[in-house]
Amino acid sequence: MIELKTGTRIWIAAGFTDLRRGFRGLSMLVETVLEQAPYSGHVFVFRGKRGR
Repeated sequence: MIELKTGTRIWIAAGFTDLRRGFRGLSMLVETVLEQAPYSGHVFVFRGKRGR
């Protein structure tokens, strides 16, 4: 079980994300699309095409 600090937000990216981008590519998506800081302490959730 993962415990999160009070005030931590969970951001869920709608649609499919190419997870082959790696951490750098996904953090760029957080900055450009979600307009958030990737190291803010919040949780960002992405879904690949095979996810069900």
